[in-house]
Amino acid sequence: RGSGSGPAVAAAAEARAATRRLVARVEAGAFGEIRHILHIGIGGSALGPALLVDAVDGGRGRYDTHVISNIDGVALERAMRACDPARTLVVVVSKTFTTVETMTNAERARDWIGGTARFVAVTAAPERAADWGVAPENVLGFAESVGGRYSLWSAVGVTAALSLGWAAFEALLAGGHAMDAHFESAPVTENAPVLAAMVDVLYAVFLGAETRAVFAYDERLRLLPSFLQQLEMESNGKRVDRDGKVLTHPSAAITWGGTGTDAQHAVFQLLHQGTHLVPCEFVMVKTPGHGLGAAHHRQLLANAVAQGAALMRGRSEAEALAMSGGDAALAAAKTFPGNRPSIAIVLDTLDPHTLGALIAFYEHRTFTAAMLLGINPFDQWGVELGKDMARAALDRGAGEGFDASSRALLARLL
Repeated sequence: RGSGSGPAVAAAAEARAATRRLVARVEAGAFGEIRHILHIGIGGSALGPALLVDAVDGGRGRYDTHVISNIDGVALERAMRACDPARTLVVVVSKTFTTVETMTNAERARDWIGGTARFVAVTAAPERAADWGVAPENVLGFAESVGGRYSLWSAVGVTAALSLGWAAFEALLAGGHAMDAHFESAPVTENAPVLAAMVDVLYAVFLGAETRAVFAYDERLRLLPSFLQQLEMESNGKRVDRDGKVLTHPSAAITWGGTGTDAQHAVFQLLHQGTHLVPCEFVMVKTPGHGLGAAHHRQLLANAVAQGAALMRGRSEAEALAMSGGDAALAAAKTFPGNRPSIAIVLDTLDPHTLGALIAFYEHRTFTAAMLLGINPFDQWGVELGKDMARAALDRGAGEGFDASSRALLARLL
């Protein structure tokens, strides 16, 4: 994301230069008149680019951008209905170029467009992309060591670079680099990712919090909770330590969340009065992302601050009794225990630079928590077993090797 030396840094710089050249070619008309981008990936290769595009331009960028990840054909079909195949650029992102969900969707998109002339591949296996039909000059590479959930800074971010413009993508990288520098140099007592990770481990390991909720009080960050679910749970949802020994303490908490005041009317009942301890995080942006006036935005921010204060303060039984006309049963229902934890994260503005810093903050926080927990945040073997069994179900048909319940389901469905 910034300066440095060595082979890895040089390779990253060359990959960035190649990405910039491809963006320039698209802008110059090398693929014809492009109005739509269909980005096909899964996991980090989809969640990251989707977050970037939605947060910075809300779908109002230079291209009508659709990010497809689900193998359910409904998602792809809806996107194709919204696009003109003659004016659509398809970006296929797969490290191995064998990912079943991604390649299944890519094959359908190839049939729809009628060839691969307007396809871009982003992969660590360029020879497979070429064999599949993508022209070598339209293939962007990234290192095999780069995990999907950490990959949006690489050529995987080409869709964001196209939609937002290269200057905006460079600003995103600069924001990430600024957080890198803070993480590297700030003392522990002032180091935001380290302090946040220590709080996460405190609640998950020592205070028994099994979940952590993140609420984006800005519509532009509506995809942030989903992005963080993968970043944190795929990184730190492990059962063994770095030496392969079974953990004797909890690993990552379950990360979930929602958007702004919508969540208040859906899940906050449990957060305030339920029996589970759920540390909450409120992400706010001081400057509104709309032109509907400051008063409109103040209502949103006031709600965010009030939720954190209410979680902490609660409402005593005496206060509830006084406002319930002496009805003890009603007062009990209106009593809030309080002393429930929350963190507020405030951005002055939301732009590519601050978004880059925010994402890098969460990456370093996740890494630090992994170090404190003694686990490896860069593998994801828990993803593999289900995929292997899905392939077996398709290959064997009758469900050989599956339990009776699963065989019955396979017989009914396949």
